[in-house]
Amino acid sequence: MYLKALEISGFKSFAKKATLNFNSPISAIVGPNGSGKSNVAEGFRFVLGEQSIKAMRGKRGEDLIFNGGGEGARVNRAGVKVVFDNSKRTFTIDFDEVAIERVVHRDNSNEYFINGSPVRLKDIVELLSGAHIGASGHHIISQGEADRILNANIRERREMIEDALGLKMYQYKKIESQRKLEKTEENMKSVESLRREIAPHLKFLKKQVEKVEKVQELREELRSLYKIYFKREETYIKSERSRIDFEKNPLNKELSQLDKEITEARNTLENSKNRDAKSNELIELESALHKIRLEKDAIMRELGKIEGEISAGQKTISKEKEKQARDEFKTVYLKDVEEVVNKIDLLQTIDEIKNLLFGFISSHKDKVDSSLIGEIENDLQNLRNKKSDFEKSLKTFDENERSNTLEYNTLREKIEREKDSNRDAEKNVFRIIARQNEVRGVLNGIKTREDKLIFEEESFKREMQEAYSIVGREAVDYADLVISEEAQNLQFDRIKAIEKIKIRIEDSGAGNSIDILKEYKEVEDRDAFLAKELSDLEGSKTNLHALIADLDARIDIEFKEGILKINVQFNNYFSLMFGGGTAGLSVIREKRRKKKSDTDIAAALEGEDAYEEEEGEEGIDISVNLPRKKVKGLMMLSGGERALTSIALLFAISSVNPPPFIILDETDAALDEANSRKYGDMISSLSNYSQLILITHNRETMSRAGVLYGVTMGGDGASKLLSIQFEEAVKVAK
Repeated sequence: MYLKALEISGFKSFAKKATLNFNSPISAIVGPNGSGKSNVAEGFRFVLGEQSIKAMRGKRGEDLIFNGGGEGARVNRAGVKVVFDNSKRTFTIDFDEVAIERVVHRDNSNEYFINGSPVRLKDIVELLSGAHIGASGHHIISQGEADRILNANIRERREMIEDALGLKMYQYKKIESQRKLEKTEENMKSVESLRREIAPHLKFLKKQVEKVEKVQELREELRSLYKIYFKREETYIKSERSRIDFEKNPLNKELSQLDKEITEARNTLENSKNRDAKSNELIELESALHKIRLEKDAIMRELGKIEGEISAGQKTISKEKEKQARDEFKTVYLKDVEEVVNKIDLLQTIDEIKNLLFGFISSHKDKVDSSLIGEIENDLQNLRNKKSDFEKSLKTFDENERSNTLEYNTLREKIEREKDSNRDAEKNVFRIIARQNEVRGVLNGIKTREDKLIFEEESFKREMQEAYSIVGREAVDYADLVISEEAQNLQFDRIKAIEKIKIRIEDSGAGNSIDILKEYKEVEDRDAFLAKELSDLEGSKTNLHALIADLDARIDIEFKEGILKINVQFNNYFSLMFGGGTAGLSVIREKRRKKKSDTDIAAALEGEDAYEEEEGEEGIDISVNLPRKKVKGLMMLSGGERALTSIALLFAISSVNPPPFIILDETDAALDEANSRKYGDMISSLSNYSQLILITHNRETMSRAGVLYGVTMGGDGASKLLSIQFEEAVKVAK
């Protein structure tokens, strides 16, 4: 036996605890109308998890609790416990006995227990469904429900039979799978939406990263060019410095020696007795020329310095103006523009908006120091004026030099024509002066080269500082670099290339490369995660579709196999009940009338039908053929015949997929004596498959029970139980 006992306490008319022990294949519960015997069936529904109070003839939970009557006081709770034998592990729980209990309180709260431990309703439903038991399944059949399967439409009949065949489990799985599928599709839409949201930003960041990578390539190229440039420039400067020193030092020594020699020669002339006015005049001319040339050399050096300062100033102004020109194509971050737009929304006056926009533009312009440009231009103008003055002075000195040189040469020629011995000293002076002039000319050329070299050294140092700030220390780490010889003019091409790369880096607008790369990595990882999640959801969707298709196929196969089995039993029970005839179930599709399209309706106005038939869902049709009568449809059956047919069908269903127990609540009420015997025979046959609990008035039905429980009601309005063993039940029945 699966069902061992039922305990009722405070439930409906059972005020005190009452226990029904089911130790027989067939147990019957009898009693007069109003005694509360049908409350036993409702007690089963209640403890097995029925949530419809209406199905238990109530409106709210409080209606299920004994409310008192006569001398009986009302109680505050109702409880029902059902005990099962689980020695064969019918239930998926490791106990030989399983007790399920439900308690309802007057505040409509419910409690559920399995073997005394509190559980959820869901836990009870899952435990029972594994054993093919439910709160309102086909194994609890009341008098009114017996005819329900005949009155139901074809789709409702299919649901009833699927439930009886144990296909609800598949239906629940299918519904759960469909729910998961809907949730999966919602999640897919959500993930796709998130990917669409971040796609523009990811695209923007990718472009920024490409700019950053391009800038990094430019920086690397610039770093390489800088190292070669600095190495060659340093080598050139050192070499040129050595060459200048090598050329200058001997000349300085020679000039110093010539100064000594001319001093001695002049002393000789001054002390010479033969000294005359021409010699004095020549010496004065030579002294004047020497002074003019010294001043002229000083002016040329100043002009060289001024030209170097003018060149440096012009280069600074050019860089500042290039910054101004680049502002026209400056890249501004979208978030900065959005921030300005948000601020504009908060402003009310045009002046405030103008000030905000001017401030925004000013904040994104390169910091160009206009006052610096003005100061430099003023300095340049002063230098140009100064240069012009020096050039005028130089022109004057050139004219004086030419005039004095001409006079000097003329006098010299006169003196040289005088060939007396007193002129030897003068000739020596002439030689020394000529050599001095030659040496000074060479030294002036060397001085010009030296001034140029000093300017190049300063430019070299400035470029190194700029390189360090743009591309880092590696640009100036060129000590170990090995280079080959090349023409110095290639350095000019190299510095031009360096300047172009610097401009491209400044114009790139790549911003803070570290922040951009970090944000791009984060957004890219987020997109990759969403893509993987979407792929996983796609896989889940495919699996769920496959699972639903598999469940549909399994339901369809098992349903149709079950129909074949039910038809065999249905025909047998029907033949037994009616002494012949045939009955069966068939799978059909319902026909539905569908409104035609507007075109078809237009045709219908001309006399055609505006509706057309279409196939609907599959369902179950019932066909019967009574013996000795031309009755072939349910509509032609009498009330008694319908009752017998419904009982035959219910018994047939129960025989194919027997539940552990079946409760029949006065399903035999409409049967006469002859049909009652047939009903009793079917009960005896059905008890071979399932344990039966019968609530009945029928004596024939009572006679088939192994134990009989009588229900009476006293003056306090409470139901009481009386048990009778089989032998006594036979006496009562007769």
